[in-house]
Amino acid sequence: MTQETGGFAAFNLNPNILAAVIATGYEEPSAIQHQSIPIIMAGHDMIGQAQTGTGKTAAFALPILHRIDPAKREPQALILAPTRELALQVATAFETYAKQMPGVTVVAVYGGAPMGPQLKAIRNGAQIVVATPGRLCDHLRRDEKVLSTVNHLVLDEADEMLKLGFMDDLEVIFKALPPTRQTVLFSATLPQSIRAIAERHLRDPQHVKIQTKTQTVTAIEQAHLLVHADQKTSAVLSLLEVEDFDALIMFVRTKQATLDLASALEAKGYKAAALNGDIAQNQRERVIDSLKDGRLDIVVATDVAARGLDVPRITHVFNVDMPYDPESYVHRIGRTGRAGREGRALLLVTPRERRMLQVIERVTGQKVAEVRLPDAQAVLDARIKKLTNSLTPLVADAESTHGDLLDRLIADIGCSPRALAAALLRKATNGQALTLAAIERDRPLVPNSAPRERSSERSGDRPDRGDRERRAPVPLAEGRARCRTALGARDGIAAKNLLGAILNEGGLAREAIGRIQVRDSFSLVELPEVGLESLLAKLKDTRVAGKQLKLRRYRED
Repeated sequence: MTQETGGFAAFNLNPNILAAVIATGYEEPSAIQHQSIPIIMAGHDMIGQAQTGTGKTAAFALPILHRIDPAKREPQALILAPTRELALQVATAFETYAKQMPGVTVVAVYGGAPMGPQLKAIRNGAQIVVATPGRLCDHLRRDEKVLSTVNHLVLDEADEMLKLGFMDDLEVIFKALPPTRQTVLFSATLPQSIRAIAERHLRDPQHVKIQTKTQTVTAIEQAHLLVHADQKTSAVLSLLEVEDFDALIMFVRTKQATLDLASALEAKGYKAAALNGDIAQNQRERVIDSLKDGRLDIVVATDVAARGLDVPRITHVFNVDMPYDPESYVHRIGRTGRAGREGRALLLVTPRERRMLQVIERVTGQKVAEVRLPDAQAVLDARIKKLTNSLTPLVADAESTHGDLLDRLIADIGCSPRALAAALLRKATNGQALTLAAIERDRPLVPNSAPRERSSERSGDRPDRGDRERRAPVPLAEGRARCRTALGARDGIAAKNLLGAILNEGGLAREAIGRIQVRDSFSLVELPEVGLESLLAKLKDTRVAGKQLKLRRYRED
């Protein structure tokens, strides 16, 4: 299908709009665009039911721009959005599609920014106004005729506007608009409250519905990783070693977690920043702009950024914390894989969250494949590959520009070229581990990913706690002994607590300690068979979480 006979060209859009669309790299309209654009271009009222990430912004932006008269310096189209982030995203989309339409101006109207410049832009003739309902009502109180020339109204994510309590504001806005306007309503769901609005304010609307909920996630490669809650940061750092990403957004549940994780990433040399509801609007905009232009590569966010964040560079989404519901999961991962781009989404799942993972798979209709934490060899290969890529461009003329200096340094230091090269590599890698043993020592422990047997539970014959506590340990590796402590999960003990105590007090290397299994009322640790009695003597008075470790050899018979 050529651009002349199909794709977006088939809509007979203004050639300047079509040129801007083609310049963005879009070739084929999405399902919502294919159905909505002809209806809106024909001037009909419409109700569109579609999830986020389906391309609905272009579905209303392109036909509305087609109907805008650039010669008229007055507001002609009003787009209402529930949040500042979405309003900014929609305004940016309009500006992109109107890039080759001289005289067309877009203004974003939202709270947290000065009102004066916004009202001035409207009065100066901005044809496209993208606004949040609350702030627009503030402007109407200053100038009740500010919307009197609008002939196109779009309600984007109408269900979210009602959830946020904007019903009264919407009624004020409807009254301020000309009754002859065209009204288009987009909503992921159509509860009775939305239907009531449609009955009162839309004229014979045509209906467009994108049936499948998987529309927002089919273009995204999804995977999950089973990990202990207290090992998430370590797991994230390990994943970043091997994932080939351009820009990435990580979702966590709390504002404090955004700060903690962003700080941990920065400490490892990543260009990262936090994004949450406590950050001032102007700073939030700077963070998003920095992500767009490459000054930042990673943003750690709460769900405040799940809507309205459209950055083409985002290739990956990490759900570091499990979302509260499947819809939030869809919204989160919709930050990548948009408008036909490829994307990858990773979900960290703790053992207790497996059930929620199953719910997500059922609601989205897609299996979220399991992946394992990259092993030491994969991390080593990734680090060497990055080092190789950084050095390759420098090799071509290095000898001609730095050869004499190399000779002098060898003479002054009195070392071989190989020794000097190794020293410079150590300096260039800033002490980063580049051996399997060192990388293995730093790897986080992860829980066994094998699913638990549940057949007896399904039949009603649920094993009691004693049976579960007595389940057989996994086989021992050669040269290791299994030891037991009476401290377990009910004592607030995690694997990392036991590992840290044994490393600090026992003087062992990380690779000397094998599998650590934390049960409810006790824990098992694999230690070297050689020198075990001496090691246990060293650990005799060690305390973990304020309690004595009392580690003893475990007799499995």
